[in-house]
Amino acid sequence: MPEPSLAELLPVDRTALVLQELQNGVVGPRSPFPELAATASEIGVLDNAARLATAARKSGIAVIHAIAANLPRGFGMNRNARLFAAARKAGAENAAGSASVQPVEWLYRAGDLVLPRYHGLSPMADGQLDALLRNSGITALVIVGVSLNIAIPNLVFDAVNRAYRVVIPVDAVAGIPVEYGRQVLDNCLALIAKLTTSAEVISAWTS
Repeated sequence: MPEPSLAELLPVDRTALVLQELQNGVVGPRSPFPELAATASEIGVLDNAARLATAARKSGIAVIHAIAANLPRGFGMNRNARLFAAARKAGAENAAGSASVQPVEWLYRAGDLVLPRYHGLSPMADGQLDALLRNSGITALVIVGVSLNIAIPNLVFDAVNRAYRVVIPVDAVAGIPVEYGRQVLDNCLALIAKLTTSAEVISAWTS
């Protein structure tokens, strides 16, 4: 049986674009994670995410900014892994309503959806995203953002486990070191998601 085309995988009436943690406090100019922010910039993650978002809006596809945020006094935040302690030590406050949790300004447009995550590593886990997608008849996701170290694989696995089709434009995701991110794509995520490029996704939406 031939592999479905991108247009078949991503019907415009049943697809959403999810931008994972492309927010000021993660990949912005004052990010406490400068290596990740620099890598995302060098690879062109933000530029390609912007092109995808523009094409999605023109096609009537939902653009969802999945951001990480913390409630006042750190209520409910995870403290059960080294990653969370390291993020706090690096200064990743991400207070709800602060500039840190806002999507990178030139990626956001009126009408986009912003969904905060207050705990955990994936917006699918115990959050609003899955229910909102299902209520809207969404069956396929294009996932972009950071990072291929943890957050992107978490989101992809959660989405696949919930029966969504997942497409990943490899030029719109990043991890550190760069070579490790490529290995995650080639040796892990390629087994459960469709790997492609931003240009190919845009072409599928506009053809």
